[in-house]
Amino acid sequence: MTETHYRSATLKWDGKLAFTGGNEAGGPKITLDGDGVEGPSPVVSLLMAAGACAGSDVVLILEKMKVELDEFTIELRGRRNEDYPRRFNHIWMTFRLSGRGLTAQNVGRAVQLSVDKYCSVLKTLDPAMPVETEVFIVS
Repeated sequence: MTETHYRSATLKWDGKLAFTGGNEAGGPKITLDGDGVEGPSPVVSLLMAAGACAGSDVVLILEKMKVELDEFTIELRGRRNEDYPRRFNHIWMTFRLSGRGLTAQNVGRAVQLSVDKYCSVLKTLDPAMPVETEVFIVS
């Protein structure tokens, strides 16, 4: 396996349940906070990572389809187990897009390809976990 297949990160404890870190020295840093005070909680961060991963795929796929995006938002909701491990057991993603060349067919296909095949964050989670999507093209 080549080095391009590895990722690394370092986190430094800031006190209480907060940690700040990033992927490279001098690169961008984020704060994650188990209490959700100093930054998003790790669980919310995982949900956001899944959304950003799927969203990145959708942008790239639509670019290949010659679609020009003006705006794109992703609303995310995840349900967790009540008992430990309190992992996500269901995720809902709502994609809202506007731009030129958008159709229900090309956006639906891009979202489906991301969720079913390309999004590495979603594919890292339990494969039996349902991921439901909705797509809205807004003007």
